[in-house]
Order: sequence, then structure tokens, then C-alpha cells
Amino acid sequence: MAGETNGSTGARDLPSLMRMVELLASRQASSRADLARLTGLSPSTVSQRVDTLLRCGLLIEVGNGTSTRGRRPVLLSLNRAAGVLLGADLGASHFELGIADLDARIFKMRLGPIDIATGPEAVLTQVTTEFRQMLDEEGLSPQDVRAIGIGLPGPVDFERGMAVRPPIMPGWDGFSVPAWFMERFEARAVVDNDVNVMALGAYWSGQFSSEHMLVVKVATGIGCGIITGGKLHRGADGAAGDIGHIRVAGVDVTCPCGNRGCLEAVASASAVARQLRLEGMAIEDTDELVRMARAGEPRVLIAVRAAGQQIGEVLASLVNFYNPDTVVIGGALAELRDELLAVVRGVIYQRALPLATRALTIAASTTAQHACLSGAAILARQAALDADSVASWVSNPSIDQGAVAGLAAGALGTTMS
Repeated sequence: MAGETNGSTGARDLPSLMRMVELLASRQASSRADLARLTGLSPSTVSQRVDTLLRCGLLIEVGNGTSTRGRRPVLLSLNRAAGVLLGADLGASHFELGIADLDARIFKMRLGPIDIATGPEAVLTQVTTEFRQMLDEEGLSPQDVRAIGIGLPGPVDFERGMAVRPPIMPGWDGFSVPAWFMERFEARAVVDNDVNVMALGAYWSGQFSSEHMLVVKVATGIGCGIITGGKLHRGADGAAGDIGHIRVAGVDVTCPCGNRGCLEAVASASAVARQLRLEGMAIEDTDELVRMARAGEPRVLIAVRAAGQQIGEVLASLVNFYNPDTVVIGGALAELRDELLAVVRGVIYQRALPLATRALTIAASTTAQHACLSGAAILARQAALDADSVASWVSNPSIDQGAVAGLAAGALGTTMS
């Protein structure tokens, strides 16, 4: 019959297939009974849909669960060997790349230097070369890749996959990053700004039991990812959370965006380092700034605490406006918990309303070092499991599962190169 995929399962069944995959991927469901309860479908219909997903290799059965009465349920899971995901966290001066299984568990990573200002073709050529080498080292090919997630250090139009007038990324404005990767890997590619990607990583890490979260990155720039109702909020055009360009009262420093007095221009790691250099200190980069703060250098500590005060003032207003249950601080300066986080926390509790702070958690991310890369893998998984991808999977399960089986048994950092 026209429009059908894989036997008796037609296009009309795609929404229920999608819903089941989503429930299993998010671990809200683990058995056919769970799926029937959460979708409202009959057990026979659920079994038919599950059989379709099992036949195409998207799901597998992973043993039996427990039961207080009757037969133990057969547990279901995404087939972690049904293809791989690629993730890329691109910063101003570094990259972090990873290969993940279909459950977004990273089993191979690679770090290295880049200069984002050299333009998209130079940077993405380097990233593509690295990805191909990593796949080859694991006995994989580009055909095994289901989707690619990329985080960029600038404003991104998510729907088009393009950076939009990024202050530190000359040549990237309007460049289609998804098209670049899709031409070279024949896989879906999705792009977001690095802070949104970090927010996905923090949310899915399991460190926080939160449905309403602000994830703040304090590094070369400052930005905020917004999780609301368990979903990433991007706003109408993908600009939600760009708090680095909120004006700070009494500040007249020029920001790379062209405006004056932006939070990022006075409280980011690069801004703090720049100010200390003007005062005669030899600080080359953020890593050295962090090392000097940990060593107790007085002028560095004063500067970091001043940055924390300014960040806290902005976040206090956001807490009053949004009323999150959790504020997560990540990025390079988040490593300075006593110097930065304590000041931010104090200002928020002082300036925000009691109703907005009485149950508020303010913490540094324990997964901050790899949160952006983990988020890129989550972004890739979302693309690999969207409606078009699942429909294609059901009708054409093309991955050679033997090539990827066994590679994804490890956790983050199993292989570092």
C-alpha cells in the first residue's frame, strides 16, 4: 500500500512510533506495558509498533524486569549498536569532539586547538578530518553515522543552522554548517549555540532533578541556556538566553558586539584577563587566570569576585523573572567555586525575591568539563530520532550493526585521543 513502511506499519503510525521512541530514549518507559500506559494505545497495538522497531534494529530487548505479580516484563532499550552519533563543541580556541552510541553515551573523545576566527571552511575542514580519523580508529565509516550535533560559540539561527553576526567568528555569518556536514557524511546535522548545547548536557546528566533550569556559561563569553518543562527554550529566533549583552549599570566598556556596558565585556573570563593585563599582570589566557586564582593571587581573586558580583546582579533579575528551580554555573570560571560561585549565590539570595529563592538550587556543574560535548551528542540523538529519521530507519535500516556492536559499552572518556 502506498505510504506504508516495513510491512503493515504505515505513515499514519509514525506519530505513535515517534512517541514510543521518545519515551524509551528519555527512560520514562522500559517495557511494552509502560508504553501502553503512557501512550494510551492498546497492548496489541503497542506490540505491533514495538515489533516494527525491533525488526528495523532501532530497539532491542534487554532481559526481564521485576514484577510483584504475574509474568516479568521484557525490557526494551534503544539499540546502542544501531549506528553512531558525532558531537562537536567548538570554542574560540579549542575543539572537543566525540563519538557516541545511539543513547548519546560518548565512548571516544578528542581535544585540540582551533582558531574560530580563521573562518568556517578552515575550521570545519579540520573537524571533518578529525572525525574521519576517529571513526577509522574505531573501525567505523561515515556510513555508520546517524546524526551530528555541533555547538558554536556565537548566536545561532537554529532552524537554518547558521551563525548570525557572531562577534568573535568572522566569516561565519550565514554559513550553513549542517549543509557542510551533510555533504560529507550523508547524515542529519544540527547546530546550536554552545550555551544551549551545555544546557542539554547539564539537564540530561542526571546531576539535577530539575524541570526549570538556567544554565549559565562563564568563559570567553557569557550566555544562558533555558530549560523549561524539561525542554530547551530557544525563543522565537534562537536568541533566548543571550544574557552576556545585558547592560550593566555604571559600566562603559566597549563589547565585541559593538555596544557598551555589556555584562560579557566586564565579567567574562576574557574580560577579567584583559583588565588584569591592563593593570600590568602577565595573563595570557583563561587557563592561566584560573591557575592564578587557585594559587591565591590577590588581584586575580578581587577581579573574579567583582565579576561574580556583576553576574549575580543580572541573574537575580532573571530568577525574579523566570523563577527557575535550579541555576547551574558552568564554563571555565565555574571551576572557581569559592571565588565565583559563592559570590553569585550570595547576590542572588540578597537581590531576588524570597518566593523565587526559597527552593532554589544554585550550583556548579560537576560535568562542566564535558557538558557541551555531551549536549552535542544529545542534540545529535534528537535529530537521529526525529520523525523523518525514524521513518527512514523503519523503511531502510542500513547500518551494519556488526561494525558498531560492542564499541559503545563504555562511558564518557573511555577512549581519549
